[in-house]
Amino acid sequence: MEKYIKIIGDSYYGYWNYLISEMFYPSWHNYFWWLLGLSVGVWLLEIFRPWRENQSVFRKDFWLDGFYMFFNYFLFSLIAYNAISNVAVEAFNDFLGLFGIENMVALHIETWPRWSQFLLLFLVADFIQWNVHRVLHRVPILWEFHKVHHSVEEMGFAAHLRFHWMETILYKSAQYIPLAMIGFGLEDFFIVHIFTTAIGHLNHANLRITYGPLKYILNNPIMHLWHHVKVLPKDRPYGVNYGITLSVWDYLFGTNYIPHEGKDEPLGFEGMEEFPKTFFQQITYPFIKKKQHESNPQ
Repeated sequence: MEKYIKIIGDSYYGYWNYLISEMFYPSWHNYFWWLLGLSVGVWLLEIFRPWRENQSVFRKDFWLDGFYMFFNYFLFSLIAYNAISNVAVEAFNDFLGLFGIENMVALHIETWPRWSQFLLLFLVADFIQWNVHRVLHRVPILWEFHKVHHSVEEMGFAAHLRFHWMETILYKSAQYIPLAMIGFGLEDFFIVHIFTTAIGHLNHANLRITYGPLKYILNNPIMHLWHHVKVLPKDRPYGVNYGITLSVWDYLFGTNYIPHEGKDEPLGFEGMEEFPKTFFQQITYPFIKKKQHESNPQ
Protein backbone atom coordinates (compact mmCIF):
# COMPACT_ATOMS: atom_id res chain seq x y z
CA MET A 1 0.00 0.00 0.00
CA GLU A 2 2.85 2.36 0.84
CA LYS A 3 4.24 1.83 -2.66
CA TYR A 4 0.96 2.90 -4.27
CA ILE A 5 0.65 5.97 -2.05
CA LYS A 6 4.14 7.00 -3.15
CA ILE A 7 3.17 6.47 -6.81
CA ILE A 8 0.15 8.75 -6.34
CA GLY A 9 2.28 11.46 -4.72
CA ASP A 10 4.99 11.19 -7.37
CA SER A 11 2.34 11.28 -10.12
CA TYR A 12 0.83 14.54 -8.92
CA TYR A 13 4.21 16.14 -8.35
CA GLY A 14 5.58 14.94 -11.67
CA TYR A 15 2.56 15.91 -13.72
CA TRP A 16 2.36 19.36 -12.12
CA ASN A 17 5.99 20.01 -13.07
CA TYR A 18 5.30 18.65 -16.56
CA LEU A 19 2.27 20.94 -17.00
CA ILE A 20 4.22 24.01 -15.86
CA SER A 21 7.02 23.08 -18.24
CA GLU A 22 4.55 22.59 -21.12
CA MET A 23 2.94 26.00 -20.60
CA PHE A 24 5.96 28.17 -19.84
CA TYR A 25 8.84 26.51 -21.68
CA PRO A 26 7.87 26.05 -25.36
CA SER A 27 9.73 23.47 -27.40
CA TRP A 28 9.16 21.32 -30.50
CA HIS A 29 8.06 18.43 -28.27
CA ASN A 30 5.54 20.52 -26.35
CA TYR A 31 1.93 19.31 -26.52
CA PHE A 32 0.47 22.48 -25.02
CA TRP A 33 1.82 24.81 -27.70
CA TRP A 34 1.23 22.34 -30.51
CA LEU A 35 -2.42 22.07 -29.42
CA LEU A 36 -2.70 25.85 -29.24
CA GLY A 37 -1.00 26.29 -32.62
CA LEU A 38 -3.14 23.65 -34.34
CA SER A 39 -6.28 25.14 -32.83
CA VAL A 40 -5.50 28.67 -33.97
CA GLY A 41 -4.47 27.42 -37.41
CA VAL A 42 -7.67 25.45 -38.03
CA TRP A 43 -9.77 28.26 -36.54
CA LEU A 44 -8.23 30.72 -39.01
CA LEU A 45 -9.15 28.35 -41.84
CA GLU A 46 -12.72 28.32 -40.50
CA ILE A 47 -12.76 32.12 -40.43
CA PHE A 48 -11.41 32.67 -43.94
CA ARG A 49 -12.81 29.60 -45.72
CA PRO A 50 -15.97 28.60 -43.80
CA TRP A 51 -18.14 25.83 -45.18
CA ARG A 52 -21.26 27.14 -43.42
CA GLU A 53 -20.90 30.86 -44.14
CA ASN A 54 -23.70 31.91 -41.78
CA GLN A 55 -22.14 30.23 -38.77
CA SER A 56 -20.64 32.72 -36.32
CA VAL A 57 -16.87 32.83 -35.81
CA PHE A 58 -17.65 32.39 -32.12
CA ARG A 59 -20.18 29.64 -32.79
CA LYS A 60 -22.57 28.22 -30.24
CA ASP A 61 -20.64 26.72 -27.27
CA PHE A 62 -17.31 27.96 -28.65
CA TRP A 63 -15.95 28.78 -25.19
CA LEU A 64 -17.41 25.65 -23.60
CA ASP A 65 -15.65 23.50 -26.18
CA GLY A 66 -12.44 25.46 -25.66
CA PHE A 67 -12.57 24.63 -21.97
CA TYR A 68 -13.29 20.96 -22.71
CA MET A 69 -10.28 20.92 -25.02
CA PHE A 70 -7.81 21.98 -22.34
CA PHE A 71 -9.57 20.07 -19.57
CA ASN A 72 -9.45 16.76 -21.44
CA TYR A 73 -5.98 17.32 -22.86
CA PHE A 74 -4.29 18.50 -19.66
CA LEU A 75 -6.37 19.27 -16.55
CA PHE A 76 -8.01 15.85 -16.18
CA SER A 77 -4.59 14.22 -15.98
CA LEU A 78 -3.61 16.69 -13.25
CA ILE A 79 -6.83 16.17 -11.29
CA ALA A 80 -6.93 12.38 -11.37
CA TYR A 81 -6.05 10.43 -14.49
CA ASN A 82 -2.25 10.45 -14.29
CA ALA A 83 -2.20 9.15 -10.73
CA ILE A 84 -4.97 6.60 -11.31
CA SER A 85 -3.39 5.23 -14.48
CA ASN A 86 0.06 4.93 -12.88
CA VAL A 87 -1.39 3.02 -9.93
CA ALA A 88 -3.45 0.81 -12.26
CA VAL A 89 -0.42 -0.05 -14.41
CA GLU A 90 1.68 -0.90 -11.33
CA ALA A 91 -1.14 -3.01 -9.85
CA PHE A 92 -1.57 -4.82 -13.17
CA ASN A 93 2.17 -5.56 -13.37
CA ASP A 94 2.09 -6.81 -9.78
CA PHE A 95 -0.82 -9.09 -10.71
CA LEU A 96 1.12 -10.50 -13.67
CA GLY A 97 4.08 -11.01 -11.36
CA LEU A 98 2.02 -13.47 -9.32
CA PHE A 99 2.14 -15.73 -12.38
CA GLY A 100 5.80 -15.12 -13.07
CA ILE A 101 5.12 -12.79 -16.00
CA GLU A 102 7.59 -9.93 -16.05
CA ASN A 103 7.29 -8.74 -19.65
CA MET A 104 4.14 -8.58 -21.76
CA VAL A 105 5.94 -7.96 -25.05
CA ALA A 106 4.88 -10.63 -27.54
CA LEU A 107 5.93 -8.96 -30.77
CA HIS A 108 9.42 -7.47 -30.95
CA ILE A 109 9.63 -4.82 -33.63
CA GLU A 110 12.49 -2.72 -32.26
CA THR A 111 14.61 -3.75 -35.24
CA TRP A 112 11.99 -2.59 -37.75
CA PRO A 113 12.50 0.71 -39.60
CA ARG A 114 11.29 3.64 -37.53
CA TRP A 115 8.53 4.56 -40.01
CA SER A 116 7.07 1.03 -39.87
CA GLN A 117 6.98 1.09 -36.07
CA PHE A 118 5.05 4.37 -36.19
CA LEU A 119 2.70 2.97 -38.84
CA LEU A 120 1.92 -0.17 -36.84
CA LEU A 121 1.31 1.84 -33.69
CA PHE A 122 -0.98 4.19 -35.57
CA LEU A 123 -3.00 1.41 -37.26
CA VAL A 124 -3.41 -0.71 -34.13
CA ALA A 125 -4.36 2.26 -31.93
CA ASP A 126 -6.83 3.67 -34.46
CA PHE A 127 -8.53 0.30 -35.04
CA ILE A 128 -8.98 -0.15 -31.28
CA GLN A 129 -10.42 3.37 -31.03
CA TRP A 130 -12.82 2.66 -33.90
CA ASN A 131 -14.13 -0.40 -32.06
CA VAL A 132 -14.43 1.42 -28.73
CA HIS A 133 -16.31 4.19 -30.53
CA ARG A 134 -18.82 1.67 -31.90
CA VAL A 135 -19.32 0.26 -28.41
CA LEU A 136 -19.96 3.76 -27.01
CA HIS A 137 -22.91 4.00 -29.40
CA ARG A 138 -24.30 0.52 -28.85
CA VAL A 139 -24.13 0.06 -25.05
CA PRO A 140 -26.83 2.24 -23.40
CA ILE A 141 -24.87 3.20 -20.29
CA LEU A 142 -21.80 4.12 -22.33
CA TRP A 143 -23.94 6.11 -24.74
CA GLU A 144 -24.97 8.32 -21.80
CA PHE A 145 -21.32 9.35 -21.45
CA HIS A 146 -20.83 9.72 -25.21
CA LYS A 147 -23.86 12.03 -25.44
CA VAL A 148 -21.60 14.83 -24.20
CA HIS A 149 -19.67 14.72 -27.48
CA HIS A 150 -22.85 14.49 -29.53
CA SER A 151 -24.41 17.49 -27.81
CA VAL A 152 -22.50 19.69 -30.28
CA GLU A 153 -25.00 21.68 -32.36
CA GLU A 154 -22.56 23.66 -34.51
CA MET A 155 -19.36 22.03 -35.68
CA GLY A 156 -16.02 23.69 -35.03
CA PHE A 157 -12.45 22.56 -34.37
CA ALA A 158 -12.76 22.53 -30.56
CA ALA A 159 -15.76 20.18 -30.70
CA HIS A 160 -13.12 17.51 -31.33
CA LEU A 161 -12.24 17.43 -27.63
CA ARG A 162 -15.69 17.98 -26.14
CA PHE A 163 -16.15 14.58 -24.52
CA HIS A 164 -16.73 13.12 -21.08
CA TRP A 165 -13.57 12.28 -19.10
CA MET A 166 -14.80 8.69 -18.76
CA GLU A 167 -14.06 8.21 -22.46
CA THR A 168 -10.36 8.78 -21.79
CA ILE A 169 -10.39 5.90 -19.31
CA LEU A 170 -12.30 3.63 -21.70
CA TYR A 171 -10.10 4.32 -24.72
CA LYS A 172 -6.81 4.09 -22.82
CA SER A 173 -7.85 0.92 -20.99
CA ALA A 174 -8.82 -0.80 -24.24
CA GLN A 175 -5.51 0.17 -25.83
CA TYR A 176 -3.20 -0.69 -22.94
CA ILE A 177 -2.79 -4.47 -23.25
CA PRO A 178 -2.64 -4.72 -27.09
CA LEU A 179 -0.09 -1.90 -27.31
CA ALA A 180 1.89 -3.20 -24.33
CA MET A 181 2.24 -6.57 -26.10
CA ILE A 182 4.05 -4.90 -28.99
CA GLY A 183 7.68 -3.97 -28.37
CA PHE A 184 7.72 -0.75 -30.34
CA GLY A 185 11.23 0.19 -29.34
CA LEU A 186 10.24 3.86 -29.49
CA GLU A 187 10.38 6.26 -26.59
CA ASP A 188 8.40 8.99 -28.23
CA PHE A 189 5.15 8.74 -30.24
CA PHE A 190 4.85 12.49 -30.40
CA ILE A 191 4.42 12.69 -34.19
CA VAL A 192 1.53 10.19 -34.20
CA HIS A 193 -0.26 12.06 -31.43
CA ILE A 194 0.08 15.44 -33.11
CA PHE A 195 -1.05 14.01 -36.46
CA THR A 196 -4.21 12.46 -34.97
CA THR A 197 -4.97 15.70 -33.10
CA ALA A 198 -4.69 17.69 -36.33
CA ILE A 199 -6.99 15.30 -38.22
CA GLY A 200 -9.47 15.35 -35.34
CA HIS A 201 -9.56 19.15 -35.34
CA LEU A 202 -10.14 19.19 -39.10
CA ASN A 203 -12.86 16.51 -38.90
CA HIS A 204 -14.91 18.73 -36.59
CA ALA A 205 -14.10 22.04 -38.27
CA ASN A 206 -16.43 24.25 -40.27
CA LEU A 207 -14.50 23.34 -43.42
CA ARG A 208 -15.37 21.58 -46.68
CA ILE A 209 -12.54 19.08 -47.05
CA THR A 210 -12.73 15.62 -48.63
CA TYR A 211 -9.04 14.79 -49.36
CA GLY A 212 -10.04 13.52 -52.81
CA PRO A 213 -9.20 9.81 -53.27
CA LEU A 214 -7.67 9.78 -49.79
CA LYS A 215 -11.19 10.08 -48.35
CA TYR A 216 -11.27 6.26 -48.35
CA ILE A 217 -8.34 6.29 -45.95
CA LEU A 218 -8.63 9.49 -43.89
CA ASN A 219 -11.67 10.68 -41.99
CA ASN A 220 -12.81 14.14 -43.12
CA PRO A 221 -15.26 16.93 -42.16
CA ILE A 222 -18.01 15.86 -44.58
CA MET A 223 -17.87 12.23 -43.52
CA HIS A 224 -17.70 13.04 -39.84
CA LEU A 225 -20.57 15.50 -40.06
CA TRP A 226 -22.85 12.55 -40.83
CA HIS A 227 -21.66 10.89 -37.64
CA HIS A 228 -23.09 13.86 -35.73
CA VAL A 229 -26.43 14.31 -37.54
CA LYS A 230 -29.51 14.34 -35.34
CA VAL A 231 -31.63 12.07 -37.53
CA LEU A 232 -29.88 8.79 -38.35
CA PRO A 233 -30.90 6.47 -41.20
CA LYS A 234 -33.54 3.98 -40.02
CA ASP A 235 -31.32 1.01 -40.82
CA ARG A 236 -28.40 2.49 -38.80
CA PRO A 237 -29.99 3.30 -35.42
CA TYR A 238 -26.66 3.19 -33.55
CA GLY A 239 -24.81 5.55 -35.85
CA VAL A 240 -22.48 5.69 -38.85
CA ASN A 241 -18.92 6.74 -39.73
CA TYR A 242 -17.20 5.73 -36.50
CA GLY A 243 -13.70 6.50 -37.78
CA ILE A 244 -11.44 8.48 -35.47
CA THR A 245 -8.52 9.36 -37.73
CA LEU A 246 -8.98 6.75 -40.46
CA SER A 247 -12.12 6.24 -42.53
CA VAL A 248 -10.88 2.95 -43.97
CA TRP A 249 -12.43 0.86 -41.17
CA ASP A 250 -15.89 2.21 -41.99
CA TYR A 251 -15.48 1.36 -45.66
CA LEU A 252 -14.11 -2.10 -44.83
CA PHE A 253 -16.86 -3.00 -42.37
CA GLY A 254 -19.79 -1.26 -44.06
CA THR A 255 -20.48 1.50 -41.52
CA ASN A 256 -19.78 4.32 -43.99
CA TYR A 257 -22.65 6.66 -44.88
CA ILE A 258 -22.52 9.88 -46.93
CA PRO A 259 -25.82 10.33 -48.83
CA HIS A 260 -24.87 13.92 -49.75
CA GLU A 261 -22.65 16.66 -48.33
CA GLY A 262 -25.09 17.48 -45.53
CA LYS A 263 -23.92 21.04 -45.12
CA ASP A 264 -26.95 22.22 -43.13
CA GLU A 265 -28.04 18.96 -41.49
CA PRO A 266 -29.23 19.45 -37.86
CA LEU A 267 -26.76 17.97 -35.38
CA GLY A 268 -27.21 16.24 -32.04
CA PHE A 269 -29.49 13.43 -30.90
CA GLU A 270 -33.17 12.93 -30.18
CA GLY A 271 -34.16 14.56 -26.90
CA MET A 272 -31.06 16.71 -26.62
CA GLU A 273 -33.24 19.74 -25.93
CA GLU A 274 -33.31 18.48 -22.34
CA PHE A 275 -29.58 17.77 -22.22
CA PRO A 276 -27.58 19.95 -19.74
CA LYS A 277 -25.81 23.01 -21.13
CA THR A 278 -22.97 23.66 -18.68
CA PHE A 279 -19.69 21.78 -18.19
CA PHE A 280 -20.37 20.57 -14.63
CA GLN A 281 -23.93 19.51 -15.45
CA GLN A 282 -22.75 17.59 -18.51
CA ILE A 283 -19.96 15.63 -16.78
CA THR A 284 -22.27 14.67 -13.88
CA TYR A 285 -25.26 13.89 -16.14
CA PRO A 286 -24.42 10.20 -16.85
CA PHE A 287 -24.11 9.41 -13.13
CA ILE A 288 -27.36 11.21 -12.27
CA LYS A 289 -29.09 9.49 -15.19
CA LYS A 290 -27.86 6.09 -13.97
CA LYS A 291 -29.06 6.78 -10.43
CA GLN A 292 -32.46 7.86 -11.72
CA HIS A 293 -32.72 4.69 -13.78
CA GLU A 294 -31.86 2.54 -10.74
CA SER A 295 -34.51 4.34 -8.72
CA ASN A 296 -37.14 4.04 -11.50
CA PRO A 297 -36.23 0.92 -13.54
CA GLN A 298 -39.58 0.99 -15.33
